[in-house]
Amino acid sequence: MGDLKVVLIGLIVLFAIVDDSEAAISVKAFRRIIGINRNGPYLGLVVPNSFEMSPLLQSSLFVEDERFPQLDFEGRRFRIGRLGKEKVIVVMTGLSMLNAGVSTQLLLTLFKIKGVVHFGIAGNADPNLQIGDVTIPRRWTHTGLWYWQRFGDGPNDELALESSGDYTRIIGYLNVSDYTTMMKVENGVSFNSSNYLNSVWYQSEEIFPVEGTPEVRQHAFWVPVDSHYFALSEKLEGMRLEGCVNATTCLPRRPKVVRVGSGCSANVFVDNASYRQFLRSKFGVTPIDMETAAVALVCRQQGTPFIALRSLSDLAGGGSAQSNEANIYAPLAAQNAVDAVVHFVQLLSH
Repeated sequence: MGDLKVVLIGLIVLFAIVDDSEAAISVKAFRRIIGINRNGPYLGLVVPNSFEMSPLLQSSLFVEDERFPQLDFEGRRFRIGRLGKEKVIVVMTGLSMLNAGVSTQLLLTLFKIKGVVHFGIAGNADPNLQIGDVTIPRRWTHTGLWYWQRFGDGPNDELALESSGDYTRIIGYLNVSDYTTMMKVENGVSFNSSNYLNSVWYQSEEIFPVEGTPEVRQHAFWVPVDSHYFALSEKLEGMRLEGCVNATTCLPRRPKVVRVGSGCSANVFVDNASYRQFLRSKFGVTPIDMETAAVALVCRQQGTPFIALRSLSDLAGGGSAQSNEANIYAPLAAQNAVDAVVHFVQLLSH
């Protein structure tokens, strides 16, 4: 498949040479892509933001490729090099599901990628874990695809277009009135009054896997990580992680790597304890972020092995012993995520 990709790119370059002014991608860029792919396959390292990427680039184990250190394409910079013995291509996506999905798709379309490791920081939904802990979920979901139900309808009312398979009530819903602070009293009994915002029903993503039929949709709510990657990540448990921001600011205990059941993503920065608790009770998630599910969904559609490591920077919505958690501990969490990724990549190379 990788060799076929190189041939196809070469043919596109040949056509582009005929009239470079009409080409969507320059001949120079295509030639660089072909040159890069000749040295592949690579492990793709996908990271949301610069402060999460910097510790990796500053690592003594990361060495830029001498001939092709980077490729700038469609607003993204792909950094080519080695992390220890492993050939890697690093790409920073930027904030949000859209940026993460576009960057991952470009990575997998342009280059010979054998697997994807996504990493960064995340909010925490599990009060039993601590800031600085690195979580490795077995599966991910996008919790930002909703059907917002009209006022007056309830759980037993069919959703519009549900019968055609566009929407579903199988996954579950959040009823806004369950979180109303003002109570209604009738005959001495208190209960939550209704709310015009009613309920939002969580939906599966429509996906079109490469092994499927074009324009024939499939649905995916949970996207599992690669089973081999997940099994290998068990060896990270017990590794030493940083527990202090400076000489005077340290966490109550040294952070740890822990494999967990689930993580979720959406275009929402969750700084609300009630919603954190809902996500935890409803879906059993631990890390909450804004990108990983998009990376997971693209890899699922492309049939590319994938895993994500997210270091906890705060208890989403507050409530932990540390105040202003994200502001203080984000750099520490970012470093711990990178340390775990570096160790994981070394394990892949053995």
